[in-house]
Amino acid sequence: MNTDDVWKDDQVLIPAIIQDSNTKSVLMLGYMNKESYQKTIDIKKVTFYSRSRRCLWTKGETSGNFLNYISCKIDCDKDTLLVQATNDGPTCHLEKYSCFGDEEFSFQKLESIIKDRKKNHKSGSYTNILFDKGNKEIVKKIAEEANELAISTISNDGRILEEAADLIYHLQVLLIENNLSLKKLENILKMRNK
Repeated sequence: MNTDDVWKDDQVLIPAIIQDSNTKSVLMLGYMNKESYQKTIDIKKVTFYSRSRRCLWTKGETSGNFLNYISCKIDCDKDTLLVQATNDGPTCHLEKYSCFGDEEFSFQKLESIIKDRKKNHKSGSYTNILFDKGNKEIVKKIAEEANELAISTISNDGRILEEAADLIYHLQVLLIENNLSLKKLENILKMRNK
């Protein structure tokens, strides 16, 4: 992004909408000047200009709940930034996922839960049992769940959504076990949609 298009004056403040790069949920709104934007790029942590304290502040510098910078776009009027980031904990000072409330459940949220379970083993966790047994067991469960979904659809037993949820969960475990992600899956589908 060419900052000369945005900041003709180094002190101009631009609203910066921070969006979770995985879920696309809005995390917060802050203001950036040219210096805070440059610091964001340099340290890869979202940094704002505090209008009340009249200084730069990096989100998470006191709480540890940093916003990890991924990318940035400017809107068509060149007066608002859309910053893609991931959060290291609650974004809101009220311990909420975002300043607009708790996170909605999504496939991306499920992915982050499964990734966390792989990273932080929990004894007795079904997800960890699958990871411990590896691809062979995970694929076996995917085949079982796909068969149960097919039977539910043909028998019209009213369990299509429950069986589909089981299938999607196991598919996400398989992806994570193989160091793949929903984003990579989306990219494949996007290429096929051309």
